[in-house]
Amino acid sequence: MKILVLEDNLRLLKLIKSSLNKEDFVVDCFDNGQEALENLENGYKCFILDINVPSIDGITILEYIRMNHKDIPVLIISSNHDLEKIEKSYKMGCDDYIKKPFYIFELIQKVKKLCSPTSSKYELTSNTIFDIKQQKLYINGVEVFLTKKEILFLELFSQDLHHVASYDEIVNYVWEGEETNLTNIRAMIKRLRKKIPIDSIVIVKGMGYSLNKEAKFI
Repeated sequence: MKILVLEDNLRLLKLIKSSLNKEDFVVDCFDNGQEALENLENGYKCFILDINVPSIDGITILEYIRMNHKDIPVLIISSNHDLEKIEKSYKMGCDDYIKKPFYIFELIQKVKKLCSPTSSKYELTSNTIFDIKQQKLYINGVEVFLTKKEILFLELFSQDLHHVASYDEIVNYVWEGEETNLTNIRAMIKRLRKKIPIDSIVIVKGMGYSLNKEAKFI
């Protein structure tokens, strides 16, 4: 799972990144708000934002996130004197906050609680299982080779199995913000459907793709 971290204390930023990497999170780090803003659409599933950073502050970044991504968890980092800003952050939709100075263990636990999938595996059909943490697909207990994009597509549903993944969401997460087109998306889905029961992935006309109604966490 990809996380964006915005923090202008470079020593703390490095510590947060290394600690989250050890927990198998993929982390992109930014030390000013403008750079973070320019990279918001690169398929992140969690945001960690310091309030007081150069260029554009964390609350403004939070506002941009909530305009387009109402359900992606956002954790705010704040100083003890930022009480009014913390209150404003909650009103704008942040999910939790942590005050400086903090123990890195505390931050990791909050991130795990907010951003980790509710289950480590889900079942597309009775014999087809995707292991979210290991990023592996098994059919009848035998591992099926997946490309990186196929893994990222199946990972899209790790928080909500039955949501509809829009074309924009697929571009941002699976292509990690790189330019692509509908033909490439359809080709990737077609290749994936050849590896799994074809009815596991459902086309939602004019909207995107979802998993079949039988999919469930296990």
